[in-house]
Amino acid sequence: MKRMIIFCMFFFCSTMMLTAASPRTLKYKQIQKKIIDLESMVKDKDAELLHTPENVVEGCLSTAVTCFKKGTQKLQPASGQDNGAFTKAIRIVSKLTYRDSGEHCESTCESYEKKTPKEFLKGFANLMQ
Repeated sequence: MKRMIIFCMFFFCSTMMLTAASPRTLKYKQIQKKIIDLESMVKDKDAELLHTPENVVEGCLSTAVTCFKKGTQKLQPASGQDNGAFTKAIRIVSKLTYRDSGEHCESTCESYEKKTPKEFLKGFANLMQ
């Protein structure tokens, strides 16, 4: 009987560990949510246009992530926006990391078309999906 209870506890614990989301998945979901939040906070009119990677091929993901991280630093809050919340969202998004696959990418940030900050953030959210 004692063995049966121990087995059931072990089975329950191992099942719970397998169903828990990985920390990386949770981090990516948090970053994606902050990107969506930034869309409503960012200054879009009279703002600097940003290089926006689109249709990124597998070998160029690292370059695209770097471009988005650099562009995020150039975003400005809309007038009347809470600077604390905006700064916190930028800080969280800036923590995004991507391990390079080792492939060489021919494209650079400057090779991508410039778009408005809101379109830039939509492109970033699409990449995160």
